Amino acid sequence: MESTLDCIVCFVRQALDAARMVSADSSVHEEIVREVLQWTAAMDLRMPPPVLGQRIHRRLRKISGNRDPYRAIKAQSNRMALELMPDLKKAVEAAPASLIMALRLALAGNVIDMGVSSTISSADIQGAVDTALTEPLVGPLATFRLALHEAHNILYLADNAGEIVFDRLLIEQLGPERVTVAVRGAPVINDATLEDATEAGLDDFVSVVDNGSDAPGTLLEDCSETFRRRFDSADLIIAKGQGNFESLSSAKRNIFFLFKVKCSVIASHVGLPQGTHVLAMPKIQAPVHENS
Repeated sequence: MESTLDCIVCFVRQALDAARMVSADSSVHEEIVREVLQWTAAMDLRMPPPVLGQRIHRRLRKISGNRDPYRAIKAQSNRMALELMPDLKKAVEAAPASLIMALRLALAGNVIDMGVSSTISSADIQGAVDTALTEPLVGPLATFRLALHEAHNILYLADNAGEIVFDRLLIEQLGPERVTVAVRGAPVINDATLEDATEAGLDDFVSVVDNGSDAPGTLLEDCSETFRRRFDSADLIIAKGQGNFESLSSAKRNIFFLFKVKCSVIASHVGLPQGTHVLAMPKIQAPVHENS
Protein backbone atom coordinates (compact mmCIF):
# COMPACT_ATOMS: atom_id res chain seq x y z
CA MET A 1 0.00 0.00 0.00
CA GLU A 2 1.33 3.44 -0.93
CA SER A 3 1.46 6.43 1.42
CA THR A 4 -0.76 9.44 0.80
CA LEU A 5 -0.62 13.14 1.63
CA ASP A 6 -2.99 12.43 4.54
CA CYS A 7 -0.34 10.11 6.00
CA ILE A 8 2.00 13.07 6.40
CA VAL A 9 -0.33 14.66 8.95
CA CYS A 10 -0.33 11.39 10.89
CA PHE A 11 3.48 11.10 10.75
CA VAL A 12 3.92 14.58 12.25
CA ARG A 13 1.29 14.03 14.94
CA GLN A 14 2.77 10.65 15.88
CA ALA A 15 6.29 12.08 16.00
CA LEU A 16 5.24 14.93 18.29
CA ASP A 17 3.30 12.62 20.61
CA ALA A 18 6.25 10.25 20.83
CA ALA A 19 8.79 13.06 21.31
CA ARG A 20 6.77 14.42 24.22
CA MET A 21 6.64 10.98 25.75
CA VAL A 22 10.40 10.35 25.60
CA SER A 23 11.54 13.85 26.58
CA ALA A 24 10.30 16.88 28.52
CA ASP A 25 12.64 19.15 26.54
CA SER A 26 10.69 21.29 24.05
CA SER A 27 13.83 21.73 21.96
CA VAL A 28 13.88 17.95 21.42
CA HIS A 29 10.24 18.09 20.35
CA GLU A 30 11.04 20.81 17.85
CA GLU A 31 14.08 18.95 16.53
CA ILE A 32 12.08 15.80 15.88
CA VAL A 33 9.15 17.57 14.24
CA ARG A 34 11.43 19.62 11.98
CA GLU A 35 13.32 16.49 10.92
CA VAL A 36 10.08 14.67 10.17
CA LEU A 37 8.83 17.61 8.10
CA GLN A 38 12.05 17.50 6.09
CA TRP A 39 11.76 13.75 5.59
CA THR A 40 8.13 13.95 4.50
CA ALA A 41 8.97 16.71 2.02
CA ALA A 42 11.39 14.35 0.29
CA MET A 43 9.68 10.99 0.87
CA ASP A 44 8.61 8.70 -1.94
CA LEU A 45 4.85 8.37 -1.52
CA ARG A 46 4.95 5.08 -3.37
CA MET A 47 6.42 3.51 -0.22
CA PRO A 48 4.12 2.11 2.51
CA PRO A 49 3.65 4.18 5.69
CA PRO A 50 5.72 1.85 7.94
CA VAL A 51 8.88 2.85 6.04
CA LEU A 52 8.84 6.40 7.41
CA GLY A 53 7.42 5.20 10.72
CA GLN A 54 10.52 3.05 11.16
CA ARG A 55 12.79 6.02 10.44
CA ILE A 56 10.95 8.31 12.87
CA HIS A 57 11.13 5.89 15.77
CA ARG A 58 14.75 4.98 15.15
CA ARG A 59 15.54 8.69 15.49
CA LEU A 60 13.45 8.99 18.65
CA ARG A 61 15.28 6.08 20.25
CA LYS A 62 18.64 7.58 19.36
CA ILE A 63 17.80 11.03 20.74
CA SER A 64 16.29 9.67 23.94
CA GLY A 65 19.01 7.08 24.47
CA ASN A 66 16.21 4.64 25.30
CA ARG A 67 16.12 1.38 23.34
CA ASP A 68 12.45 0.83 24.17
CA PRO A 69 10.68 4.09 25.14
CA TYR A 70 7.28 2.38 25.25
CA ARG A 71 8.41 -0.50 27.52
CA ALA A 72 6.41 0.61 30.58
CA ILE A 73 3.29 1.27 28.50
CA LYS A 74 3.59 -2.12 26.80
CA ALA A 75 3.95 -3.92 30.13
CA GLN A 76 0.89 -2.08 31.44
CA SER A 77 -1.10 -3.02 28.31
CA ASN A 78 -0.16 -6.67 28.77
CA ARG A 79 -1.26 -6.56 32.41
CA MET A 80 -4.59 -4.87 31.64
CA ALA A 81 -5.35 -7.40 28.92
CA LEU A 82 -4.37 -10.38 31.09
CA GLU A 83 -6.79 -9.21 33.78
CA LEU A 84 -9.63 -9.64 31.27
CA MET A 85 -8.57 -13.08 30.09
CA PRO A 86 -10.69 -15.26 32.44
CA ASP A 87 -13.92 -13.54 31.34
CA LEU A 88 -12.86 -13.50 27.68
CA LYS A 89 -12.13 -17.22 27.70
CA LYS A 90 -15.57 -17.87 29.19
CA ALA A 91 -17.13 -15.75 26.43
CA VAL A 92 -15.40 -17.82 23.75
CA GLU A 93 -16.33 -21.12 25.39
CA ALA A 94 -19.98 -20.07 25.76
CA ALA A 95 -20.35 -18.68 22.23
CA PRO A 96 -22.38 -20.70 19.65
CA ALA A 97 -19.58 -19.99 17.15
CA SER A 98 -16.36 -19.96 19.15
CA LEU A 99 -14.14 -19.12 16.16
CA ILE A 100 -16.19 -16.01 15.34
CA MET A 101 -16.15 -14.91 18.98
CA ALA A 102 -12.36 -15.37 19.10
CA LEU A 103 -12.02 -13.33 15.88
CA ARG A 104 -14.15 -10.57 17.39
CA LEU A 105 -12.09 -10.45 20.58
CA ALA A 106 -8.80 -10.53 18.67
CA LEU A 107 -10.11 -7.48 16.83
CA ALA A 108 -11.03 -5.82 20.13
CA GLY A 109 -7.37 -5.98 21.13
CA ASN A 110 -6.45 -3.94 18.04
CA VAL A 111 -7.54 -0.79 19.91
CA ILE A 112 -4.24 -0.93 21.87
CA ASP A 113 -2.32 1.13 19.33
CA MET A 114 -0.01 3.91 20.52
CA GLY A 115 0.55 4.94 16.91
CA VAL A 116 -3.07 6.11 16.83
CA SER A 117 -3.68 7.17 20.43
CA SER A 118 -1.02 8.27 22.91
CA THR A 119 -2.97 6.85 25.88
CA ILE A 120 -4.94 3.64 26.38
CA SER A 121 -6.88 2.89 29.56
CA SER A 122 -8.53 -0.24 30.90
CA ALA A 123 -11.86 1.47 30.18
CA ASP A 124 -10.81 1.88 26.53
CA ILE A 125 -9.99 -1.82 26.31
CA GLN A 126 -13.26 -2.87 27.96
CA GLY A 127 -15.13 -0.53 25.62
CA ALA A 128 -13.42 -2.15 22.64
CA VAL A 129 -14.49 -5.58 23.89
CA ASP A 130 -18.09 -4.44 24.29
CA THR A 131 -18.07 -2.94 20.79
CA ALA A 132 -16.52 -6.04 19.26
CA LEU A 133 -19.40 -8.16 20.53
CA THR A 134 -21.94 -6.18 18.51
CA GLU A 135 -20.01 -4.57 15.65
CA PRO A 136 -20.47 -6.39 12.31
CA LEU A 137 -17.42 -8.40 11.28
CA VAL A 138 -16.96 -7.74 7.57
CA GLY A 139 -15.07 -10.08 5.28
CA PRO A 140 -14.94 -13.47 3.53
CA LEU A 141 -15.58 -15.69 6.54
CA ALA A 142 -16.52 -18.75 4.51
CA THR A 143 -13.26 -18.47 2.57
CA PHE A 144 -11.37 -18.03 5.86
CA ARG A 145 -12.93 -21.17 7.34
CA LEU A 146 -11.98 -23.17 4.26
CA ALA A 147 -8.40 -21.85 4.36
CA LEU A 148 -8.15 -22.85 8.03
CA HIS A 149 -9.44 -26.34 7.27
CA GLU A 150 -6.79 -26.85 4.58
CA ALA A 151 -3.80 -25.22 6.34
CA HIS A 152 -1.08 -27.23 8.05
CA ASN A 153 1.36 -24.38 8.70
CA ILE A 154 -0.10 -21.05 9.86
CA LEU A 155 2.04 -17.93 10.36
CA TYR A 156 0.36 -15.41 12.68
CA LEU A 157 1.81 -11.89 12.40
CA ALA A 158 1.20 -10.14 15.72
CA ASP A 159 0.71 -6.41 16.11
CA ASN A 160 0.82 -4.66 19.48
CA ALA A 161 1.62 -5.47 23.09
CA GLY A 162 -1.56 -6.10 25.05
CA GLU A 163 -3.28 -7.01 21.81
CA ILE A 164 -1.30 -10.25 21.68
CA VAL A 165 -3.06 -11.36 24.87
CA PHE A 166 -6.33 -11.25 22.91
CA ASP A 167 -4.62 -13.12 20.08
CA ARG A 168 -4.22 -16.09 22.41
CA LEU A 169 -7.98 -16.68 22.21
CA LEU A 170 -7.90 -16.93 18.41
CA ILE A 171 -4.71 -19.01 18.31
CA GLU A 172 -6.33 -21.54 20.65
CA GLN A 173 -9.17 -21.87 18.12
CA LEU A 174 -6.75 -22.21 15.20
CA GLY A 175 -4.83 -25.05 16.84
CA PRO A 176 -1.55 -23.92 18.45
CA GLU A 177 0.33 -26.97 17.17
CA ARG A 178 0.17 -25.65 13.60
CA VAL A 179 0.72 -21.94 14.41
CA THR A 180 3.89 -19.88 14.58
CA VAL A 181 3.52 -16.36 15.97
CA ALA A 182 5.86 -13.66 14.65
CA VAL A 183 6.60 -10.47 16.57
CA ARG A 184 8.86 -7.51 15.78
CA GLY A 185 12.61 -8.07 15.89
CA ALA A 186 13.27 -4.91 17.93
CA PRO A 187 11.16 -2.31 19.77
CA VAL A 188 9.13 0.19 17.75
CA ILE A 189 6.19 2.13 19.19
CA ASN A 190 4.17 -0.37 21.28
CA ASP A 191 4.49 -3.20 18.77
CA ALA A 192 4.92 -6.61 20.38
CA THR A 193 8.40 -8.12 20.76
CA LEU A 194 9.55 -11.45 22.22
CA GLU A 195 9.48 -9.90 25.70
CA ASP A 196 5.81 -9.03 25.27
CA ALA A 197 5.01 -12.50 23.95
CA THR A 198 6.53 -13.95 27.12
CA GLU A 199 4.57 -11.55 29.34
CA ALA A 200 1.38 -12.51 27.50
CA GLY A 201 2.09 -16.22 28.03
CA LEU A 202 2.18 -17.00 24.31
CA ASP A 203 5.44 -18.92 24.46
CA ASP A 204 3.85 -21.39 26.90
CA PHE A 205 1.70 -23.00 24.21
CA VAL A 206 2.77 -21.82 20.74
CA SER A 207 6.00 -21.30 18.79
CA VAL A 208 7.07 -17.63 18.80
CA VAL A 209 9.72 -16.04 16.55
CA ASP A 210 10.78 -12.51 15.70
CA ASN A 211 10.94 -11.06 12.19
CA GLY A 212 14.34 -9.39 12.57
CA SER A 213 12.97 -5.91 11.81
CA ASP A 214 12.11 -2.78 13.79
CA ALA A 215 9.50 -1.51 11.31
CA PRO A 216 5.92 -0.93 12.57
CA GLY A 217 4.67 -3.38 9.96
CA THR A 218 6.15 -6.24 7.95
CA LEU A 219 8.60 -4.86 5.38
CA LEU A 220 9.80 -8.15 3.95
CA GLU A 221 13.01 -6.69 2.51
CA ASP A 222 13.92 -5.50 6.02
CA CYS A 223 13.12 -8.81 7.74
CA SER A 224 15.59 -11.58 8.47
CA GLU A 225 16.22 -14.36 5.97
CA THR A 226 14.96 -16.85 8.54
CA PHE A 227 11.66 -15.03 8.83
CA ARG A 228 11.28 -14.67 5.07
CA ARG A 229 11.68 -18.43 4.70
CA ARG A 230 8.90 -18.96 7.24
CA PHE A 231 6.75 -16.41 5.42
CA ASP A 232 7.29 -18.10 2.06
CA SER A 233 6.63 -21.61 3.38
CA ALA A 234 3.44 -20.86 5.35
CA ASP A 235 0.20 -22.37 4.00
CA LEU A 236 -1.78 -19.53 5.55
CA ILE A 237 -0.82 -16.14 6.99
CA ILE A 238 -2.96 -14.15 9.43
CA ALA A 239 -1.76 -10.56 9.80
CA LYS A 240 -3.03 -8.36 12.61
CA GLY A 241 -3.30 -4.58 12.50
CA GLN A 242 -3.07 -1.73 10.02
CA GLY A 243 0.74 -1.69 9.91
CA ASN A 244 0.82 -5.24 8.59
CA PHE A 245 -1.96 -4.42 6.13
CA GLU A 246 -0.14 -1.31 4.89
CA SER A 247 3.05 -3.25 4.27
CA LEU A 248 1.63 -6.54 2.92
CA SER A 249 -1.63 -5.62 1.16
CA SER A 250 -0.03 -6.23 -2.25
CA ALA A 251 1.65 -9.50 -1.29
CA LYS A 252 0.71 -12.42 -3.52
CA ARG A 253 0.23 -14.88 -0.68
CA ASN A 254 -2.62 -16.60 1.10
CA ILE A 255 -3.06 -13.82 3.67
CA PHE A 256 -5.99 -12.77 5.79
CA PHE A 257 -5.72 -9.35 7.45
CA LEU A 258 -7.55 -8.74 10.71
CA PHE A 259 -7.86 -5.13 11.84
CA LYS A 260 -10.09 -2.22 12.78
CA VAL A 261 -10.22 0.57 10.17
CA LYS A 262 -8.71 3.46 12.14
CA CYS A 263 -8.14 6.19 9.57
CA SER A 264 -9.61 7.68 6.42
CA VAL A 265 -6.70 6.48 4.28
CA ILE A 266 -7.33 2.81 5.11
CA ALA A 267 -11.08 3.34 4.86
CA SER A 268 -10.66 4.64 1.32
CA HIS A 269 -8.27 1.81 0.42
CA VAL A 270 -10.60 -0.99 1.52
CA GLY A 271 -13.83 0.81 0.60
CA LEU A 272 -15.32 0.51 4.07
CA PRO A 273 -16.25 3.11 6.73
CA GLN A 274 -13.82 4.14 9.44
CA GLY A 275 -14.39 2.02 12.54
CA THR A 276 -15.27 -1.15 10.59
CA HIS A 277 -13.98 -4.46 11.94
CA VAL A 278 -12.45 -6.21 8.97
CA LEU A 279 -11.27 -9.64 7.92
CA ALA A 280 -9.67 -8.87 4.54
CA MET A 281 -7.64 -10.55 1.85
CA PRO A 282 -5.06 -8.64 -0.26
CA LYS A 283 -7.94 -7.73 -2.56
CA ILE A 284 -10.91 -7.36 -0.22
CA GLN A 285 -13.98 -9.29 -1.27
CA ALA A 286 -17.61 -8.24 -0.97
CA PRO A 287 -18.71 -7.99 2.68
CA VAL A 288 -19.86 -11.29 4.17
CA HIS A 289 -21.16 -11.38 7.72
CA GLU A 290 -20.74 -14.02 10.37
CA ASN A 291 -23.87 -15.92 9.41
CA SER A 292 -22.26 -16.86 6.08
